[in-house]
Amino acid sequence: MRRGYRKRRLNPRFVILCATLASLTLAVAGVGLSRLMGGRGLPGEGSPGEELPVPDYVEKDYLTVNEWSRPGEALEDIDGVVIHYVGNPGTTARANRNYFESLSLGGPGIYASSHFVVGLEGEVIQCVPLTEIAYASNSRNEDTVSIEVCHPDEGGEFAPASYDRCVELTAWLCREFRLKPERDVIRHYDVTGKLCPLYYVENEEAWEGFLADVAAAKAALEKNS
Repeated sequence: MRRGYRKRRLNPRFVILCATLASLTLAVAGVGLSRLMGGRGLPGEGSPGEELPVPDYVEKDYLTVNEWSRPGEALEDIDGVVIHYVGNPGTTARANRNYFESLSLGGPGIYASSHFVVGLEGEVIQCVPLTEIAYASNSRNEDTVSIEVCHPDEGGEFAPASYDRCVELTAWLCREFRLKPERDVIRHYDVTGKLCPLYYVENEEAWEGFLADVAAAKAALEKNS
């Protein structure tokens, strides 16, 4: 030890400040900066890895974890909802869910799935947990929830029961994940240019009407919560 050196006592206030800063750093690492700052991402009710309870009208029937339709990869942020149509007129939600499951065998070499499928009568099947990605929206798989909607004919317009349920489900997702319908609800078309959902690409006014209905339904949910 050098001559004349005296050991300094730490200021108690300095110790408390350091401990507080360390705690905040751990909090940011644990929950993610976006959630800590009140931004979008996983909802306040849950944390990464926790499955969010879904509405009673949703039937959970998860796909088998597999390379082709449910890779089991974490969906760490949810920044949007992507609307699709199944492109197979007259088919049911159950038939489309089972098609995704059949891909698990790897025979056709197709990667495809969706978080939810809305049927012709308004039934909803959840195929993939909201904590995992689905193979539906190409470059937006990593930060969006996907909804496939059945339709009665090749025109692609949703049947009234399907439309109403899709609005209801989308509004619920927007509320839970703090999304703005006019900004964060998009079509598959808006990601890749694919004509999906066909009717709502070819009829822009119908799409704008859908977004307005989702916004109104979201406002009603928030008012009643």
